[in-house]
Amino acid sequence: MNEVSISQKPTFAEQCKRLAEAPLFHRVIIGLILLNAVAVGLETSTWVTERFGGLLGAINQLILMAFVAEAAVKMAAHGSRPWRYFANGWNCFDFAIIALSLIPAAGPLATLARLVRVLRVLRLVSAFPELRLLVDTLLHSLPGMFHIALLMTIIFYIYGVAGYFLFHDVDPLHWRSLPIALLTLFRIVTLEDWTDVMYTAMESLPWAWLYFVSFVVMGAFVMINLFIGVVLNNLEEAKLRRLDELRLPPSHTEILRELRATQDALARLQRRIEQSGEGAEQ
Repeated sequence: MNEVSISQKPTFAEQCKRLAEAPLFHRVIIGLILLNAVAVGLETSTWVTERFGGLLGAINQLILMAFVAEAAVKMAAHGSRPWRYFANGWNCFDFAIIALSLIPAAGPLATLARLVRVLRVLRLVSAFPELRLLVDTLLHSLPGMFHIALLMTIIFYIYGVAGYFLFHDVDPLHWRSLPIALLTLFRIVTLEDWTDVMYTAMESLPWAWLYFVSFVVMGAFVMINLFIGVVLNNLEEAKLRRLDELRLPPSHTEILRELRATQDALARLQRRIEQSGEGAEQ
């Protein structure tokens, strides 16, 4: 069988793509992110920084160089169009963290540089598809959550004004002004010792429990379930989008790779047939 151009050596871009998609490469990056998280945590200890500050600094530089190399490999995987690396939002997120990590760790920006090291831990989100799916779900849930938050704001305002007029003389600590009343309502909706506020009001107004119970039902139970419903609905939609992405047609590089594998298999099969024919003639 004649060899065709399909069997040529893979290009540099294809090699970079294989490297970027290799499971071992992915595990190494995750390991470096975890190592960065441990190093940042150790920097909070004065005892550790006094004795191993130089080592922690070297580890930080090593991790930064590895992240830069990772971004370079992923850009090179796109061949003559490296800007396509930024077509993926998660790549933009990773690149932004890497760029911020180049801030010098000395001088007036030292504190900011340390904070950026902590942000590198967020790269764990982009490293795991399941976490990316959850973040995508939350982002797609924001429009629906906005309307729920608007409805909750209206309810808070109504109950806040009503609470001020009803209880500001009875319990001035929690209801002396509208801002304080709204803050008290936020405490109630979190179910943090809200019964203490209710019992204080009930000492003068025995029917005050109607106000508090109705607000807890509206704010804590109904609204929270609405938020959960929006997130779950968008989670299902995100899963469907993920399945659609997996059904995308293969790229040109993948087709060439499959053709090479098929050609190699046919060549091996032809050699076996030829060897069987020679053996039968003998």
